[in-house]
Amino acid sequence: MIIQRYVMREITKPLVAVGAALLIIFASFTAARYLAKVVEGLLPTSAVVPLTLLKSAIALDMLLPIALHLSVVVALGRLYTNSEMTALFACGVSPMHVLRAIAWLSLLVAAVVAALSWYVRPWAFDKSYRLKNLAVADFDISKLEAGRFYETQLGHRVMFVDKLDRETNRMQGVFIQTEHGDTVRVISAKEAYHDVSGANGAGELVCLDAHVYELARNGEQTTIGQIEVLRLQLLQSEAPPLGYKRKAASTIELAGSDSLKDNAEFQWRLSTALSAFILGLLGFPLSRAEARKGKYAKLVLAVLVYTAYYYTTLVARTWVEQGIMPGLWWVHALLACVVLAAIFKPDWASWMRRRLQGHRVPSQA
Repeated sequence: MIIQRYVMREITKPLVAVGAALLIIFASFTAARYLAKVVEGLLPTSAVVPLTLLKSAIALDMLLPIALHLSVVVALGRLYTNSEMTALFACGVSPMHVLRAIAWLSLLVAAVVAALSWYVRPWAFDKSYRLKNLAVADFDISKLEAGRFYETQLGHRVMFVDKLDRETNRMQGVFIQTEHGDTVRVISAKEAYHDVSGANGAGELVCLDAHVYELARNGEQTTIGQIEVLRLQLLQSEAPPLGYKRKAASTIELAGSDSLKDNAEFQWRLSTALSAFILGLLGFPLSRAEARKGKYAKLVLAVLVYTAYYYTTLVARTWVEQGIMPGLWWVHALLACVVLAAIFKPDWASWMRRRLQGHRVPSQA
């Protein structure tokens, strides 16, 4: 028990450090992406921090398995290079004792990952969808850039400005597309400006010499009109309806769904805990290193193995969504076989020699 606690403690130290580093890196890139949307006027500044925190919470069920995998490789690699593993084996400690400690720690991490994937992931997705839904409704038109398409209100409005004069706040070559049920409304105006004196306090977009087209979904043109002065309210009192989002749906709801995409999401959530456990065990054979090699000698190999495993899982998930394969469990089963083969190291050469000797025809005198 003392040896197992020692091994678990040595793995936990880099696990905390690696996990924190991966989370900080992920949160930094996420915040940078949201800040870019703030600059473009697609998000308010107040939404950056909560969206970044929610996105980080969603990513935890993927960051913890890779952090555990790398931590096992780093921690045991250090014990190998410092000859501590050699001393443990010389004192009668079998590799199975070390593997048992890794298995217990992997089970603990897998339980945490399961809770994150089954409960925290859908909750965080639901909150982020709702926050984005409210945020995009507060579109800041003062931050428009010429020559770019802006999609607002979850795709219900698309806006494009050909030229923009910052001094006069006048826009030229304005294109606006909005959706109302089965009708698509297209507005083309030679010139427009932002009137902030609207009664709603949000302002209006005043379009001059505007041509209005209303088109039905079946392709029929229903209305064409020309309006000299057209006022468009920029903000709505309520955000558009959120609708069904499978990533925000509860795990129980996904389990009872017949949709292929829901099934793929359900299997993905169930497989994250299994991934954490298998990746933790995989770190044991990958950590074997000679004393002359550095303690990070197998780290590159560990990253490559995880990358291949992760992208294979993504491909399997896509196949499940498309109905090509019924599940993605074969990926985890394949990795589990690799782990077992790497840990127990079967002597395939001796096995083949015995097989060949058994089938050899006796020579005649």
